[in-house]
Amino acid sequence: MHAVLIESFGGPERLYIGEWAKPHPGPHEILVKVEATALNRADILQREGKYPPPEGESPVMGLEMAGVVESVGQGVSKWKPGDLACGLLAGGGYAEYVTLHEDVALPVPQGLTTIEAAGIPEVFLTAFQALRWLAQLQEGERILVHAGASGVGTAAIQLAHTMGAHTIVTASAAKHPICKELGAEHAIDYQGIDFEDDVLEYTHGKGVDVVIDFIGGPYFQQNLNVLAYEGRMVMLAFLGGVQAGQLNLGPVLRKRLQIIGSTLRARNLDYKIRLSQDLYHFAWPLFENGRLRPVIDSVFDWKDVSKAHQYMEENRNQGKIVLKVG
Repeated sequence: MHAVLIESFGGPERLYIGEWAKPHPGPHEILVKVEATALNRADILQREGKYPPPEGESPVMGLEMAGVVESVGQGVSKWKPGDLACGLLAGGGYAEYVTLHEDVALPVPQGLTTIEAAGIPEVFLTAFQALRWLAQLQEGERILVHAGASGVGTAAIQLAHTMGAHTIVTASAAKHPICKELGAEHAIDYQGIDFEDDVLEYTHGKGVDVVIDFIGGPYFQQNLNVLAYEGRMVMLAFLGGVQAGQLNLGPVLRKRLQIIGSTLRARNLDYKIRLSQDLYHFAWPLFENGRLRPVIDSVFDWKDVSKAHQYMEENRNQGKIVLKVG
């Protein structure tokens, strides 16, 4: 089969399509012919040599995909050839075929194409884990989502809205309309406004109950300052760096704050199965009735994968960037 490979660590120009060994489904696994995969920031870091796959996982990039089941392994009872499936991967999505556990795989929601479904697994599982499992977001609470127009951001806005929360986002001004369309009640232009002052003014000094952060060091102090009493901050990435400078940690004890870090790629199989099935029962009816939707910014042929990576690095996307495979 063919897959997107990395000639050597570096820029987007190092990517090419080459020959790679076709996987075979083991017990309780399915083999999927990939029709589409989607880009994630982790792919860029892996291409640069900064984020290797977990031990034993495919070195091919790609953390999610959608396609057609081609064959099933021993003991599989939920799937048959011809079924449409999507799912979370620890790697291997930038390829013509992938294998995954039958309980991590999820059916493509009725009414959606595989192009659309490829934009669901990584971002909605990440956002669902952050909001429901980690922050335990409750109806009526206030939540601040940074990078609101990113893939995870657009998923988090929608999920928070369905959970009855009040959502504030940070995003560049040009991306505010999509955030509000998805359910954000207030959007802050991080390029021109101090989000701490804006959040406190908007909430009449009360702050927010939950912060979902991808930026890291540069936002850490402000995040502590905008959290309300008993507030929870979930940190999912460090796109702005890991150094926070001089900090005043007083709010952590004074307001009894929780700071939660999480990654998903290296979680064990049991965790991924439980999370995938929980999201399925919560979100699939909402995808099928239109209350949730994957936000697809653009679709690239996988032959143009270098252009797709460059596009993401320029922060031009609002939602997911999808690669059409084959």
